[in-house]
Amino acid sequence: MTAAAIAPDPQTFRQDARIISLEGLAHGVSHFFHLILAPLFPWLKDAFGVSYAELGLLMTVFFVISGVGQAASGFVVDRIGARAVLFFGMGCLGASALVLAVAPSYGVLLLGSMLAGVGNSVFHPACFTILNKRVSPARLGHAFSVHGLTGNLGWAAAPVFLTAIAGLAGWRTALLAAAFIPAFVLLLLVLNRDLLHTHDVHASPASAHKANAAGGSVLSFMRLPAVWMCFAFFFITSMALGGIQSFSTASLRALYDMSLAWATAGYSAYMLASACGMVWGGFLAAKAARHDYTIAVAFTASGLMAILLATGWVAPLMAVALMGAVGFGAGVAGPSRDLLIRAAAPKNATGRVYGVVYSGLDIGLAVAPLLFGALMDNNHPAWVFIGIGVFQVMALLTAVGVGSNTARSTAAQVA
Repeated sequence: MTAAAIAPDPQTFRQDARIISLEGLAHGVSHFFHLILAPLFPWLKDAFGVSYAELGLLMTVFFVISGVGQAASGFVVDRIGARAVLFFGMGCLGASALVLAVAPSYGVLLLGSMLAGVGNSVFHPACFTILNKRVSPARLGHAFSVHGLTGNLGWAAAPVFLTAIAGLAGWRTALLAAAFIPAFVLLLLVLNRDLLHTHDVHASPASAHKANAAGGSVLSFMRLPAVWMCFAFFFITSMALGGIQSFSTASLRALYDMSLAWATAGYSAYMLASACGMVWGGFLAAKAARHDYTIAVAFTASGLMAILLATGWVAPLMAVALMGAVGFGAGVAGPSRDLLIRAAAPKNATGRVYGVVYSGLDIGLAVAPLLFGALMDNNHPAWVFIGIGVFQVMALLTAVGVGSNTARSTAAQVA
C-alpha cells in the first residue's frame, strides 16, 4: 500500500471539521437554553412575586417536556431526516426566548419554558444522527468530544451572558438578546444545509446483525436489552450531574465552611476539568476497542473522589481540586459513552435510539434536584457527595453491561 493510499483525505478532513463545528455550535446553544431562566431567578422573583418553588417548577417543566419530546423526536428524525428536525428545534429555542422576554405573567413564563423544552428535545437525536452518518468513523471519538465540550461551554456561558445584561439593562433585555443566539446559529445551519443531510450511513459493526435480530418494526429496537441499559446509564449519570449542578456549591459551604466565592470556584473547577477531560477522552475513544472499560475506569476514579469529598477530611483548597478531579473523570467518559451507544444502535434507528436513551438524561435532571434538595433540607450535605459517588459507580455497571452485550452481538455476527 502506498503512502498516498493511507494518507488522510484533506477534503474529507475539512468536511468533517465543518460538520463537527456546526453540530457543536448547535449543541452549545441547546445547553445554553438549559439555563435560560435559572440565572434570572432573582429578577423574576421580584417581577412576578412568585416563590422559589414556582420558579423551580419552570425548570422541572422544561426537562419533563424535553424528556418526553426527546423520545418522540427520535422517531421523527428517522422518518424525515435530522436536518429539518434540527432547524425546527433551533427555531423553537429562539421563539421561546422571545415569549419569555415579553411575558406579562407567570403563566406565560411557564408557556415559554415549555416551548424551550420542545426545542431542546430534538438536539440529541438530530445531532448524533448527523454525526454518526456524516462524519468519518475514525473521527467520531473527536466529534463526540467536541459535542460534549460545547455543551459544557453553553452551560458556562449562560449565567455570565444573562446576568451581565440583566444587571445593566434588565431581565427582559437579557432574554431578548438571548433570542438572537439561536437565530444566528440557525442562519449558519441553513447556509451549510448541504453538509447536514443524512442520506449516507456509516453503520456500526454490529448494527446489521442487531437490525435483523430485532425485526423490521419501527419499535423493534425497544426489544434490545442494550437500549434500556443505555437509558438506565443516562438516567443514573444525570442524577449525579443534577446533584452537582443543583447543590454542590451549598454542600461545599456546609461541609467545609467555605465562602460562596470558594464554593462557586469548586463548581467552576468541575466544569472546566470536565471540558478538559472530554478533549482527552476523545483521543482515548478514538483508539479504544472496548469503550465500557474506559467509562468504568473514569467513573470509578470520579466516584471515589466524590466520596472522599463527602468525608470533609481535606482542606478547603483540596476540596476545590477534588471537584476538578470529579469533573475530569466524568468528562473523560463522555466520548466513550456516546460511541458505546452508537455501537448498540440498530441500523437506521439511530435517531430513535438516541431519543429514547437521552430522554433518561432529562428525566434524571428533573428528579435529581428533588432527591438532593431533600438531603440538604434534612441537613445532610455529606450525602450529596456520597449520592454523587454512588450514582457514578452504578453507572459504570450499566456501561459494562452495554459493552458486554454489544461484544456478544458482534461475536455472533462474526460467527
